Formats: sequence, structure tokens, C-alpha cells
Amino acid sequence: MIPTIVPIYAAIFAVMLVVLSIRVASMRGDVRIAIGDGGNIILQRRIRVQGNFTEYVPMALLLFMFVELQGWPHWLVHGLYLVLLAARLLHAYGIAQEPEDIRFRATGMATTALLFVIAAVLLLYSAVR
Repeated sequence: MIPTIVPIYAAIFAVMLVVLSIRVASMRGDVRIAIGDGGNIILQRRIRVQGNFTEYVPMALLLFMFVELQGWPHWLVHGLYLVLLAARLLHAYGIAQEPEDIRFRATGMATTALLFVIAAVLLLYSAVR
């Protein structure tokens, strides 16, 4: 079985990563800080938004692809991805704010973690049934 759903969301998340990377690179140029953050709080936040995205999204793509390959309903797989998209947008928005609104960041992070657990349970269930 060739995955048909994951490529759609992988492409969307790739574009999101490019946007986040451009925001970091642009700010680096504006403040003339090539390495690190130079103590600039806005640059720190943009770096963390990008970094956190790269820490969590690849694992989610992998987990959800396995859910798709295990034959779970397409509506469920799309649902996982759409909720992840919303969670990552909330998280990015929350971190990017100065001062930070922790509600957005926490909701995005908790939702991402919940999706990981849901995917893990689905995969474990598939393995033992």
C-alpha cells in the first residue's frame, strides 16, 4: 500500500517550515546576528518556534503515516493531521508573541502530545489484533 494522505500533509508542513525558516533568516538579517540569538528575545522566540516544529512534526508525520499504512479509516488519518496542523499553528502563535500568551503554546503542545499518544495506541492496537 502506498500512502496517499501523508504526502498532502507533508507538503503543507514543508511549506510551514519554509515560512518559519524565512522568519528566522529575515530577523537575523535585520538584527545582524548570524549565529545564536545575541540576546534578542524576538529572535529567540522565532528560533524556538522553528526548532520546536522540527522536533515534533517529523515524528508526527511518521506516526500518522504508519496509522495510514495500518489501514485505519482515511477520515481518521485526515483528522489526526488536521488537528496537528491546528496544534502547531496555535503553538507557533503562542511562542511568537511577546509577551507570550501561554494558553496558545500550552494548548498546541498538549494537543500535539495527545495526538502522539492516540497514534501510538492505534499502532499498538493494530500490532496485537
